[in-house]
Amino acid sequence: MAESNLPRTADWFQSGFHRFLRPYLKRHFDAIAVERRSLVQCVPDPEAPLIVYGNHPSWWDPLIAHFFNRTVFPNRQFYAPIDAEALKQYRVFEKLGFFGVQLDSASGASSFLSRCNEIVDKGGAASIWMTPEGRFSDARDHSATLMPGLAHLCARIEFGNVMPVALEYVFWDERLPVCLIQLGNPIEIHRQSELNKTQWNDLLTTRLRQCQRDLAVLAIARSSGPFHNLMKGSPGAGLVYDTMRRIKSAVSGKSFRAQHGDQFE
Repeated sequence: MAESNLPRTADWFQSGFHRFLRPYLKRHFDAIAVERRSLVQCVPDPEAPLIVYGNHPSWWDPLIAHFFNRTVFPNRQFYAPIDAEALKQYRVFEKLGFFGVQLDSASGASSFLSRCNEIVDKGGAASIWMTPEGRFSDARDHSATLMPGLAHLCARIEFGNVMPVALEYVFWDERLPVCLIQLGNPIEIHRQSELNKTQWNDLLTTRLRQCQRDLAVLAIARSSGPFHNLMKGSPGAGLVYDTMRRIKSAVSGKSFRAQHGDQFE
């Protein structure tokens, strides 16, 4: 039997990582929330492999992806390509499901496709997360052309689902930012078998950009109403400012409330 090229993930390590990750995210975000209707409607087949692809607005994206996968898809093993040189410096990431790729070479692209194929061929509870824009891009910037690897993968595999996800990091009423997430309807790959690589790229791009546009409308509205809260951070504006607010509340006889607004209570 040929040796697997997949990262050697470790359940015990991933569980320990998430015991660290959740409080870490709580310290840095007011909330992490997903658009409620998309969460309910966009439930992929749990028996089929899942490819999740999204925009790439921030350094936080891989951590948010791992957190989201663990929270919403707890039975799916997370996998994600990462720059091969970066992985050499942080080998521990392999235990979390990251695998190195060199997409600026033909051999790197071939390795990427073969590893993704191996994950898909395993079937069942696995998810591959990727950011095919290939660079950091503002959440409202839709000009980047998606790198061809994802379209090539969708054109060559026979089953599974591919789902777009849009991310935005916004500042609303609190000191810390909110991470907003919008899901798109999963595309059943076997139902699109007639598409070539170019057509796949067009479809994937259209679905992702629509997700981003939908999320932008909600972000501008500044309301937590449409969102399901996956994690609530620590309220308040910081030690000095909150101390002054506590004093003001005590003098006025009112109870102190750390939160400014009623978002994500």
